[in-house]
Amino acid sequence: MHDTVWFEIQGTPAVSIASSEFVTAATAQADALGMPDAQRVFVQHPIQDATDEEMRAKADVIVEQVLHALTA
Repeated sequence: MHDTVWFEIQGTPAVSIASSEFVTAATAQADALGMPDAQRVFVQHPIQDATDEEMRAKADVIVEQVLHALTA
């Protein structure tokens, strides 16, 4: 979230991408950093031991959300 907030403050659209395990933590960080509406998209957890193919599939699910977050 820190990088997303920093880029947004600089005027560059940004979105955080994290595992769905971190929804609460990302919300808390965005609030603490003073940007509760910072863009964030979550991929299905877990990702730690996902294969490349599984990660591509997870990315395919969220790509439209990421594009929307960057251009809305």
